[in-house]
Amino acid sequence: MHRPFVDKEDLNQALETLKNGGLILYPTDTIWGIGCDATNPEAIEKVFALKGRDKSKSMLILLHSDNQLASYVREIPEVAYQLIESYDRPITIVYSGAKNLAENAIAEDGSIGIRVVSHPFCQQLLQRFKKPIISTSANLSGQPSAQTFDQIDELIKEKVDYIVKFGQDEDSPGTPSIIMKLDPSGKFEFLRK
Repeated sequence: MHRPFVDKEDLNQALETLKNGGLILYPTDTIWGIGCDATNPEAIEKVFALKGRDKSKSMLILLHSDNQLASYVREIPEVAYQLIESYDRPITIVYSGAKNLAENAIAEDGSIGIRVVSHPFCQQLLQRFKKPIISTSANLSGQPSAQTFDQIDELIKEKVDYIVKFGQDEDSPGTPSIIMKLDPSGKFEFLRK
């Protein structure tokens, strides 16, 4: 399988920005996102401020492998692994009992949305960063999500600390993920199909 080339300098810049509590604008396996260290509450505050987003709305996080789930969720129903493997589209699962994340990343009910990514840039970034990264659509609150890099509001491009070069010329529109809520008993419901 052909893997798109990930420029080491681009990766290192994004990594340094995350380590320093900055915000990155980056491509994911769905649409372009604003990202930061999911364990850094100050960085997450910057995301809320940039988007003008209501703080009661939780964020979602990205992981590079489902092996990492146990580090951030108290109880993982067995069905979670089957759901992640069975979908050919990206799937975000909302788990209850989030842990080891910044408090302002977690919803008021203690849940967190998590997506395991297969995107080449995201995967390498997450593997090297060794922590989850926040991913929220690269738009101002209330505006439609940008489907391509060119559709992202200039204000967002100006306010983030680093814009990833990988994927900027990709013109096929991204699609938001399926979102599913999963409770510890294994019962699940679709929030977005």
